[in-house]
Amino acid sequence: MSTKTAVQSTSSARIKSLAITAVCLVLVYVFTAVVNIRLPFAPNGGLIHLGNVPLFVAAILFGKRTGMIAGGVGMALFDLFSGWTLWAPFTLVIVGCMGLVVGAVTEKHKTFPFYLLALVLACAIKIGGYYLAEAIIYGNWVVPLTSIPGNLIQVGAAAIITLIVIEPLRLAAAHTILRK
Repeated sequence: MSTKTAVQSTSSARIKSLAITAVCLVLVYVFTAVVNIRLPFAPNGGLIHLGNVPLFVAAILFGKRTGMIAGGVGMALFDLFSGWTLWAPFTLVIVGCMGLVVGAVTEKHKTFPFYLLALVLACAIKIGGYYLAEAIIYGNWVVPLTSIPGNLIQVGAAAIITLIVIEPLRLAAAHTILRK
């Protein structure tokens, strides 16, 4: 393989990776913005959404980098554009970490136990991260406890959906790659 061919191949792979990450980012944003329910019992209203589904799928199928960028940036953009602006920096870091961890755990192990482990770790990051963020924002260590049920519901629902759809999606993606 010539140097020119190698450079073109690397450039093509980078463009493909960038395009996949951009599409995943948009899916995270759309699933967060369109499919959501405000919670009546959290102090700030709270929100349950399905944005975690494309985040988890992206991290499992395309890796930790795509999961981190698509999740963190996609949900932070939602915060910026929907009146939750104060939360955007926290969301960028917390959800970015969720995508990074899910991608890292499932990178070499594409099996149900590792998917489950990754999603449990993502749930712990979400609960711990938003608990700390709310404690900082509200200056109170008790008030953030009211957000834990909503975060459990949000990640739990996304985890169930992800565990149902991930294997067929992974097999379809592998089949598509093998045909090319």
